[in-house]
Formats: sequence, structure tokens, C-alpha cells
Amino acid sequence: MRIVIAGGHGQIALRLERLLAARGDEVAGIIRRPEQGDDLRAAGAEPVVCDLESASVEEVAELLRGADAAVFAAGAGPGSGTARKDTVDRGAAVLFADAAVRAGVRRHLVVSSMGADPAHQGDDVFDVYQRAKGEADAYVSGLDALDWTILRPGALTNDPGTGRVRLEADTGRGAIPRDDVAAVLTELLDTPATAGLTLELIGGSTPISVAVKSVAGN
Repeated sequence: MRIVIAGGHGQIALRLERLLAARGDEVAGIIRRPEQGDDLRAAGAEPVVCDLESASVEEVAELLRGADAAVFAAGAGPGSGTARKDTVDRGAAVLFADAAVRAGVRRHLVVSSMGADPAHQGDDVFDVYQRAKGEADAYVSGLDALDWTILRPGALTNDPGTGRVRLEADTGRGAIPRDDVAAVLTELLDTPATAGLTLELIGGSTPISVAVKSVAGN
């Protein structure tokens, strides 16, 4: 497969790129800064420089044409203010989805956030983040031209992955290693029957492949 990942230099994205490249997929990661390119190449991915805060839908669609799947893993990141929660966590996610529709790339994964809700109340940065992610999820899930799956991980850690998770529509709060998030995304890419699902993800006792097959109804 050819897979294009928005937010290609993110911690989950780099892990995902390594997994996909190692099994022979063609991976491109969209990054804002050219100096991030070496990290992507080391992970086996092709770096593509594009600022999703200023690019047009058509520009991003050009990057997606010919892909088999798109993954939105971008985020404004810790330390960013409320303005960038809107322009990246909401705006870039919407732009990327619109570009996928225009490019005819149906399979679309979104790395969201547990608790994302367009009706989330509050004005703190984290409140604005949860609302922005919720608005983006609501937009993507309303696009009939996409076979979308929205993944909402719990608290992210850098612990080594265990390969065992809890993946359900509603898991309750919990932590999850970034390694396991990337592994779940890989499995979701291979499981088109998960299209149309919004899933929460935390650490658990079920092997990843079994957990994904379970939510897919297999």
C-alpha cells in the first residue's frame, strides 16, 4: 500500500512509519519543516514538506493522489496556544479530509483524543483542544466519501508496547504506549471493516490483532 501520514514527524507517526516501511509499504509523511526530513527517512518514509495550516485543499489533494490510505496524526502539540488548537487540531484535520475526498482516497484514519467532544465546555487550552478534536471528528464522520475510522487513545506513554490492548467504543480512562497505538493503526489499515467506527484505546489484555478483528465483527 501507499499511505500518506499528516503530522509525519509526530511521535506516533514516526512509529507507524517504521512499522509500515518494515513490512514493505510505501509511506509518505507530511512535515512542516525540511530539517525533520532525516528522521522520516531513517524511519523508512518519504518526507513531504507542506504546511497544513496554510495549504489549499488542492495542494494537499495532490500529495494524496494515488495513495491507498491517509492517516491524520498531526497536532499542535504541547505548549501551543488555543489558536493553534483550532488551526491544526481542527482546521488541518478538516483540510486533510477534504483533500482525501478530492483525491479519491477513501480509507482514512484519524488519531483523535479520548474525551474529544464538539460540545466540550471550558476555555482552558485543554478544553479548547478537546472541543477542536471533537469538531474535527464530527466533520470527518459526516463525509460519506470516506471510509473513516477514528481512534481515540487514552493517556499516551513512551513505555515499550505490550501488543495487548483494550479497543472498544467506550473503554473508560487509561494509559496506552505510543508503540501500541502505532501497531493498532497498522492493523486498522488492514481491516477495512472497521470503517465507520469511533474507537477508544487503552492498555489491556487482548492481542492487538484479536482486538481489531473483534471490533470489526470478525
